[in-house]
Amino acid sequence: MLHFKLGTRSSPLALWQANFVADKLKNAGATIELVQYETIGDKILNRSLAEIGNKGLFTAELEQDLRLRNTDLAVHSAKDVQSVLDDDLELLAFCERELANDVVISFDKNVRLSLLPENEIVGTSSTRRKAFLKYYFPILQTAEVRGNLQTRIKKLENGQYKAILLAYAGVVRAGFENLIVEKLDLEQFTPAVGQGSVAIETHKELSKEKKDFLKMHLNHHQTALCLATERAFLSTLQGGCSIPIFGYAHLNQAQEIVFEGGIISLDGKEMIKMKEISKETPAVFGKKLAEKLLNQGGDKILAEIKKIR
Repeated sequence: MLHFKLGTRSSPLALWQANFVADKLKNAGATIELVQYETIGDKILNRSLAEIGNKGLFTAELEQDLRLRNTDLAVHSAKDVQSVLDDDLELLAFCERELANDVVISFDKNVRLSLLPENEIVGTSSTRRKAFLKYYFPILQTAEVRGNLQTRIKKLENGQYKAILLAYAGVVRAGFENLIVEKLDLEQFTPAVGQGSVAIETHKELSKEKKDFLKMHLNHHQTALCLATERAFLSTLQGGCSIPIFGYAHLNQAQEIVFEGGIISLDGKEMIKMKEISKETPAVFGKKLAEKLLNQGGDKILAEIKKIR
C-alpha cells in the first residue's frame, strides 16, 4: 500500500482541496498524512499581494518541504502556482476544473454591479478584478480585502463593502454559495490562469510508482490540456499576481483548444483581448498567443505596469 505525505496550506479552503485530493487517493487504496503550512501570503494581511511580491506567496513553504522530502506532493489552487517552476519541481496533475467564473457575493440579494450607485465600495484582493472593475464600472470604488474567505465574509457582513468579487469555485467549495448574487460572464471578467482547478506539485525525483499513481487518480486530461495552454501563455508573458493578465482555455466539440485572454492596465483604461482556436500542442499554442499579445501592444502595457510594480 502506498503512503503519501500531502502538503497543504492550513486555511479552510486549502484544507477542502487537500481533503478532496486525499479522499481520491484513499479511495484508490493509498494512505494519507496531511502536513499543514502557513505561507507568506497567509501571514501578511495588511498589504496587498502585489506589494508583498510576485513569487511563491502561497507555495514557497510547501515547495521547500518537497525538496527536503518531508512531503510527497503539494496541493495548490492552480491560479496560485507561479508561472515558471524551479527546475527540480513539476506540476504532475490538474484535477477536473470547477466553473472558472468570478462571482459577486453580498448580503443584499438585489446587488448587481451594473446597478450599484456611484462610489459604492466593492472589495477584492485581485489586481485583475480591480482593473476589470475600473474598466467596466468606473463609477465604483475598489477596496483591498485580504484574509481567508471566512474573514472576508465577516468584513462584508460588518458593512465594510457592499459586495466582494471572488472565484465561484472557492465560494462554492467553502459552502457560501447562498451569498452569490451575480455570476460574471467569462468573456467580460475572464478569469486568472488556472482559476477553478486544483494543482498537484511534486519533486521530480519522486518515485515513478508514486508519480504514476498520482497521475492516474488525480489528473483530468482535458483540464490539463487547457491549463497547459494557459500556463504557457502566462509564463511567456512572465506574469505574476501583480500583473492583470487573464486567460481561459476550454475544449470545443471538435476537441480544439479555444482560448480567450489578454492584459489590462492597472487603471483599467487600456485592454487587449484575443480569442483563438487551435489544434496545436498547448505549449506551442500558449506561447504563440502571448507573442501575438505582445505584438499587439501588450508589451507597452506590461512595461508600464512593471515601472509601477
